[in-house]
Amino acid sequence: MAEQHYLDNAAKSVVIVMTSGPSTPQRCATPFFMAALLASMDADVKVFFTMEGVKLCQQGVSEHLTAMDGGKKIIEFMRDAKAAGVRFHLCRPALPGYDIEVTNVIPEVDEISSGGALADLILSCDKALFF
Repeated sequence: MAEQHYLDNAAKSVVIVMTSGPSTPQRCATPFFMAALLASMDADVKVFFTMEGVKLCQQGVSEHLTAMDGGKKIIEFMRDAKAAGVRFHLCRPALPGYDIEVTNVIPEVDEISSGGALADLILSCDKALFF
């Protein structure tokens, strides 16, 4: 039987919709680990933060959050993903509900986007993952 390859050298795109945030820290590392892994396999990966996930992009939050006691800070997982080429989109309509100002967003965010941008990303990607 031929060896199965998950990437066939054709361009692949993945959108990770990040709805988890500080209230569920154990769910906050894996999406960025997966994003970095997929990007290192030449996939075009975007993380779209919405709902409570926007809090991870608020200055001072992900810098102090770990998925487990004594673990790596969530911001480090985020920076690993960024280093691999992942782009971060932040949902503008979700910001007021969490009292986040655009001026208080971490520099790792590439774009502050509308809900319509999320719909476009989902409809145009090869795979969508939700955390």
